[in-house]
Amino acid sequence: MTTLDPAAIEFGLDTFGDLPREADGSLFTYSKAIRATLEEAVLADSIGVDAFTVGEHHRPDYAISSPPTMLAGIATATNHMKLASGVTVLSSDDPVRVFEQFATLDALSNGRAEVILGRGSFTESFPLFGYELEDYNRLFEEKLNLWAEIVKEEPVTWSGQTRPALENADLYPKTDRGLTTWVGVGGSPKSVVRTARYGFRLMLAIIGGAPVRFKPYVDLYKQATEQLGTTTYPVGVHSPGFVADSDEEAKKIIFKEYAAAQNRIGVTRGWAPLTRDRFEAEINDGALTVGSPETVAKKIANTVQTLDLGRYDMVYSTVGNIPHAARMRSVELYGTKVIPLVREILAAN
Repeated sequence: MTTLDPAAIEFGLDTFGDLPREADGSLFTYSKAIRATLEEAVLADSIGVDAFTVGEHHRPDYAISSPPTMLAGIATATNHMKLASGVTVLSSDDPVRVFEQFATLDALSNGRAEVILGRGSFTESFPLFGYELEDYNRLFEEKLNLWAEIVKEEPVTWSGQTRPALENADLYPKTDRGLTTWVGVGGSPKSVVRTARYGFRLMLAIIGGAPVRFKPYVDLYKQATEQLGTTTYPVGVHSPGFVADSDEEAKKIIFKEYAAAQNRIGVTRGWAPLTRDRFEAEINDGALTVGSPETVAKKIANTVQTLDLGRYDMVYSTVGNIPHAARMRSVELYGTKVIPLVREILAAN
């Protein structure tokens, strides 16, 4: 059972800027897909969604490679939602530039910027920016260590092996109230403890399997923060989902596209082709939250209660090349139907 007031729990939407399909079946251009994401974000803000998160990728499936730029555009067209990266691939970026970009976003959005840092589930950014995959872990560890110093917003003196040292370096612009930092974790106990050690918030990426599997990581985070004397923040989850007017319609819209997206990635990861039975099983018992507002709300409420969450972000577009109109409807139903229903369920329990 959740320990938080249901009214205090945040519900967000997450996208990587997947390319929607035109009516003739062709894909949107990248520029049109980016404008479609902006339109979806504006709708989300207008109907009370708490947060909007965009991921960083450098591959043909997705249009968003620069979260702070995308979020800056969204910031000037919205008023209420928190705006976050999901994730910023810190391993192949520079913490100094990331801070400067998000501090600027924070000013544009009047204090709504958040950063979700991660190592990323794809590796295209490493060769693209001149990093070696063999340094995968060291890059993230060192740069997260530097980030922890930078977000204090005081002069930084730091040295490491992955970037030039800093000597009493001050960064600008300053923020009014600081930057909220999350660390995206896919299921590594070491990563959970590291997040606790730095006093950052934990965002669990649940992209497959039953969410209850992640309960030990939530417990570990709480135990680690208590033992280390850092702040125990409410934990967040981001997980794929899609809402339509009925369960049947939702499945009909996404099955073909979701299977194609999973199989495209699976070629490089050794996954077996996605069958209809596995698709249904992932909806019934796994991470995929698909269906009518009532069905989706019940599943989200169960996940929030089971894991004692403070934030739930639905990755609404990463189920394939869904038409823009269907995505807009999914966003609309999530904000106007799902979120109020989840709060009602949590309050009743």
